[in-house]
Amino acid sequence: MFPEEVIPAGPVILRPFVPADAEAIVRACSDPEIVRFVPLVPSPYTLDDAFRYAEVTREQWKAGGAPFTIADPATDGWLGNISLKPARPRSTSEIGYLVAPWARGRGVAGAATAALTAWGFAHGLERVELLTDVENLASQRVALAAGFRREGVRRGAEEQRDGTRRDLVAFARLPGDSGERVRPLLPGFPGGSLTDGVVRLRRLTPADAADYLALRNLPDVVKHHVPSEVATPEEVEERCRTAGADWLAGTGVEVVILDAATDAFAGDIQLSGIVPPLGQAMTGYSVLPAFRGRGFAARSVRLLTDWAFEHTPLGRIIAGTAPDNTASQIVLERAGFTKEALLRGLLPGPDGTRLDDLQWYRLRDDARS
Repeated sequence: MFPEEVIPAGPVILRPFVPADAEAIVRACSDPEIVRFVPLVPSPYTLDDAFRYAEVTREQWKAGGAPFTIADPATDGWLGNISLKPARPRSTSEIGYLVAPWARGRGVAGAATAALTAWGFAHGLERVELLTDVENLASQRVALAAGFRREGVRRGAEEQRDGTRRDLVAFARLPGDSGERVRPLLPGFPGGSLTDGVVRLRRLTPADAADYLALRNLPDVVKHHVPSEVATPEEVEERCRTAGADWLAGTGVEVVILDAATDAFAGDIQLSGIVPPLGQAMTGYSVLPAFRGRGFAARSVRLLTDWAFEHTPLGRIIAGTAPDNTASQIVLERAGFTKEALLRGLLPGPDGTRLDDLQWYRLRDDARS
């Protein structure tokens, strides 16, 4: 059993629920992000729900859990909830939290999560897990800030309000871990996007699914894609949903190319095949016919590669083209890439054939010269 006590947590304190918390909880639980990502929270949320939650916290304490209010140490005002679930076999618990909209952006969730996790270890836990919706990037950043390591994705692990099931990203922390912030290999774009005044690059999102599907299934795009197959709506929707989580995990960067003047969807570009020990990644790109011949692809490749060299540990970016794809080769030359080698039979082709790949590279030092 965990003791009911007050826990200092940097800019906040953790304490048991008090009736004065109820009205603030009601206000917070009308927030669309809480409604979206915490499906067990009633919607609409009423004062009666808040007092029922108080009863639940009392039962959780009796069952071996540890539910706390996150509070402002100066005013004792409610800022959020955080809890450790009753420990499972092997001394493992799961931590969960929600933070009021007015308390976000101040490191509240990260500080509370780090403090409660350390407190749990001090009271016998040997492992604390944290699960978050694959699209809930803010919560994933909290996990990293609190020293949790990403372990993978649990498919269909949580039921939503509409009965569908969603993937959860799994994080965990052990007593021997440092607890220091885990810094992503690939930070986000400064200010959320990159631009040279002609094109603008930003992360692929679920709102891009229709445009991305149309681009991905253009005959010439399918021809040069690996594998050379038409994409289904389900595949595209999943790719758009998971793009942010993959970026935070350091496994890939999926980016939309926009016309900077109109914000119209013009294409896509990515960094994939990331090998951290080598400091290497591969780039690929596609542009809609209406935007070809205007330098959009070359500008996008240069913008993304320059960002990678300036803001990530990557020191080598490679790309591949079909030997007869002169348009793509011109793009790479304009973006500062150098032809390296022709790899015979590298890629799978139709009907069991193998296709050659003309490889290109650009080094960090090239960007400085």
